[in-house]
Amino acid sequence: MINTDSYEGMLAETIVVRGNNGDLIHAYQARPLGPGPFPGVLLFHHRPGWDSWYRATTRLFAAQGYWALSPDLYCRIAHGSPDDVGARARAEGGVPDDQVIGDAAGCIEFLKGQPTSNGKAGLFGTCSGGRHAYLAACNIEDVDAVVDCWGGNIVADDDTLTPMQPIAPASLTESLNAPVLGIFGNDDHNPTPADVDELEEILRSNRKEYEFHRYDGAGHGFFYHDRPSSYRAEAAVDGWEKIWTFLQDNLA
Repeated sequence: MINTDSYEGMLAETIVVRGNNGDLIHAYQARPLGPGPFPGVLLFHHRPGWDSWYRATTRLFAAQGYWALSPDLYCRIAHGSPDDVGARARAEGGVPDDQVIGDAAGCIEFLKGQPTSNGKAGLFGTCSGGRHAYLAACNIEDVDAVVDCWGGNIVADDDTLTPMQPIAPASLTESLNAPVLGIFGNDDHNPTPADVDELEEILRSNRKEYEFHRYDGAGHGFFYHDRPSSYRAEAAVDGWEKIWTFLQDNLA
């Protein structure tokens, strides 16, 4: 909630944080100015790369009162335009799951180590970033909430696994210690509605806290306002409201 008579300010910049194996990796952060305390949110970028949508979304989280951090998961592969770097990363099979988990652990430590932190941090991701958020939450204890937006291959058959992604994150659900919010389009092909059903059953059978929201007429990437063919305004507005409520309940 914004009050018209209150101070509002933000700092947004590219920084360096320690990731997997102590590697220095680039990350884009946006944080509110003021004494806090602020909850943290780690944003995993999507398969196309560390692009302008993720920078804008990182600032959006800061405007909502979160210290937001989006690491460049492809920074060890190349630097340059997000389209070129993303294409090279896809050609190499993506990034290793163990490396993503290590980068996430370093980013969470960074967020929770800030003097203005309230001691809580959540994960957010779309597309492959949704998968990474779920995967990280199943491997890192110090996670307080997970937002999975149409994460593909969380549920996966053995024949779709790769050396970079050797396990289906859904198979690790027993280790999940954080509540999950899932946002999905019913016209998506990865995950399909059947994949979402299966993931929901896995969460239910493991007695995990979760809530799923599904939108008719929406496919993959329906939050992406910079992609008119994918964007679905009504579903996106409702989905963001669900996200803000969920994070307020679990992180604030």
